[in-house]
Amino acid sequence: MNLEPSLHQALKGGIAPLQEHLLQGSIVDTSKDYLINRLRGLCDNADSPPETFLDHEMVFHMKGNQQQQPVTVHLRHSLMETECWHLRYVGNAEMGDKSRHALCRSCVDMGVSESIVKYLNEIGFKMDFEFVAKGYFFHKGRMKVTVSKLFKMNQPGDVNNLEPITLSCLVELSVVAPTGQEQIGEDMKNFAEQLKPLVQLEKVDHRKLQTGT
Repeated sequence: MNLEPSLHQALKGGIAPLQEHLLQGSIVDTSKDYLINRLRGLCDNADSPPETFLDHEMVFHMKGNQQQQPVTVHLRHSLMETECWHLRYVGNAEMGDKSRHALCRSCVDMGVSESIVKYLNEIGFKMDFEFVAKGYFFHKGRMKVTVSKLFKMNQPGDVNNLEPITLSCLVELSVVAPTGQEQIGEDMKNFAEQLKPLVQLEKVDHRKLQTGT
């Protein structure tokens, strides 16, 4: 995995890269409540109300040279707990192994402060786009499920002037763990089967989405 020097420095500082296993799908807004009820029954803490989130996410990129691919990082902060900021770098998806049930990619996660925005700009990152995500998250053992409604911001930085991007919600099933744990994909596949036919969770090739092929 080729990283920019700043990310290499983060690794040297003791931030260990892990591997994210991911399945994605969508569900129309009118069926969302049925999915929430299904997840409450399947996931941990079924007797408690589902946890909610309202986050502002900004996606930054830094152009590489001819030998390096652009580097993208995701900065998310909670609009419910405004002191909570989170920075994430994800590597390219490993799509070659068709026997894997989930998309796999390296990732580095770290907690940061609000000043990270200024720092990213100073070292050469530029904000590509931003959005607000509102939804629910659940846990089933080490698996995490999020059901997110995505909103675009009609004015840059104005989280109070929002417009839904689609008439559906994004559903993601993920596990972040050290490399080499192949059983994770099988566990995710089995869990995803229990959500059918409400939602079809799949291994999405994001490179095809970007190229339109």
